[in-house]
Amino acid sequence: MNKHSSPEFKALILLLQRAHAGELAAAHAYRGHAASWWARKEKAPIQAIEADEWKHRACVAQMLQNLGAEPQALREGVMFLIGTTIGSLCHIGGWLIPMYGAGHLEATNVGEYEQAARLAFLAGHTELISALLEMAEVEWDHEQTFRHYVKSHALGQKLPLWPAPVPRAMIRENFELFKQTAAPLRANQSVLKT
Repeated sequence: MNKHSSPEFKALILLLQRAHAGELAAAHAYRGHAASWWARKEKAPIQAIEADEWKHRACVAQMLQNLGAEPQALREGVMFLIGTTIGSLCHIGGWLIPMYGAGHLEATNVGEYEQAARLAFLAGHTELISALLEMAEVEWDHEQTFRHYVKSHALGQKLPLWPAPVPRAMIRENFELFKQTAAPLRANQSVLKT
């Protein structure tokens, strides 16, 4: 079995396609978020986060291309609609709800990029790992920004927050631990395939 037909490779492609479309939705949502009247003080940080989402999308697009895959057109269309709808609703939805939703989403993104790095390792595409872990770290920074905003709001202080991602420094540490555990399994799989 060649490495492009492995279950890990297929899972990696699917996760990258989801991330590519998700970054599109996030960027459009943040564009509306930053343009809303109530986010005047937070406009510059939210615009910076939007810029990061566009960078991540470009990076993931390049990864897909290098792996001989492409984005899923239907998912892209759906996520475009979701992102632009959320961006529009930010103008009428108040301050706290978009901040809370963004924080929860960013926490999820940290884990998705960590998972993508593990899949890249298992699929034999170690050239992707550093960029995937870096994107996880940037998403961690975004989550912390929105966590701070939510906690600064009187009602936000009373809301149960989404589960916090691991500490930033542990993103790479956890990957190294995973690699040490998974490397012997990967080596055994290679021996069995020959």
